[in-house]
Amino acid sequence: MALPAHELPVGDGEGRGEAAPGGPPAGGGKQTPGGARGGAHAQAAMLKDFSGILMVDGLGSYDSYAGHGGRFTLVHCWAHVRRKFVECEEKFPQATEAIELIGELYALEREYKAGPPDAARLLELRQHKSRAVIDRLHQWARGVQALPGSALGQAVKYMSNMWTGLTRFLSDARVPLDNNATERALRGLVVGRKNHYGSRSRRGTQVAALFYSLLETAKLCGVDPKRYLREAALAALRGEEIPLPHQLEAAAVG
Repeated sequence: MALPAHELPVGDGEGRGEAAPGGPPAGGGKQTPGGARGGAHAQAAMLKDFSGILMVDGLGSYDSYAGHGGRFTLVHCWAHVRRKFVECEEKFPQATEAIELIGELYALEREYKAGPPDAARLLELRQHKSRAVIDRLHQWARGVQALPGSALGQAVKYMSNMWTGLTRFLSDARVPLDNNATERALRGLVVGRKNHYGSRSRRGTQVAALFYSLLETAKLCGVDPKRYLREAALAALRGEEIPLPHQLEAAAVG
């Protein structure tokens, strides 16, 4: 499956905002110095051993890193694209067509989910039905008239710049349409963000990122987070190697 990534500003307790890329499953958060350089540093540190599919938004540093020896393929999020068109729809009614077409993509995904999981069936649906919707959306984007600097023009540009990554789902059943699951998983961090400011500890935010990553990954693996913490703590007390969430899942199945 695709590894999702999402950036969220946190604080070090001294009023400095910092970038914490992260995203389960098997992903994570790492608190790093703020700004573009900090975000790029975090990406390089977290992705240095990763190879596979990485789902991101439009942050340019991912493209830069992928183009300089990265061993992963970038895919992009349709929810972010849809949001751009929704934001400009009131002033630019032409955006409605794009929103409706993107809605058709999601409707087809729901059609697939109504049946049993089957990667081959999903891929066939995408190649035969979703591809036709994508072709219509591409034709609309090429024909719509909008000033480059307008909100609609910027929305079309945003979509066009990421078109390759947006359409990879047509040929790979592992790729989801969006990164919404990761954004939902980060809500706990958002709720606790003010408490993180109060801790006045950079180390505290690093520990929080570690635990958020482990617990959210446990949820995705179907492992109760409390059970995972208990098993991990007991393993540490016994001097054994601390298991990762997916290892508990495998043990339960076996």
